[in-house]
Amino acid sequence: MSAVPPAGAPTTEARLLEIVFPDHTNHIGTLFGGTALAWMDKAAFIAASRYARRSVVTARSEQVDFKLPIRQGQLVETVARVVAVGRTSMQVDVELIAEDLLSGDRAPCTRGRFVMIALDGDGTPSPVPPLPDA
Repeated sequence: MSAVPPAGAPTTEARLLEIVFPDHTNHIGTLFGGTALAWMDKAAFIAASRYARRSVVTARSEQVDFKLPIRQGQLVETVARVVAVGRTSMQVDVELIAEDLLSGDRAPCTRGRFVMIALDGDGTPSPVPPLPDA
């Protein structure tokens, strides 16, 4: 579990929940890879925006690994964490965790890293604060 950051400290994490409906799946009843990537990018966007308190855009997605299929009817928790920052960029690790709603069994299924760039009001890359000490 993540602790609540002290007042004024940047928030480094975002969590989203989705349910896998039939329109999210391929012909064998598992989550489309493109849908998984969209959910991951959305979570990375939210985590980076909350951290920087600026508009952000995706610069890159790296090393997305699909380890286990996510099936129709499963709940998916998407967890995004800002893990490193540059001058205007943020690296965000994102994980998809599938949960069976009836049994409660959970399993990490997909991981990836996204690089997000903070922008000012003119759309120019803008500095972000350093990560707080852990």
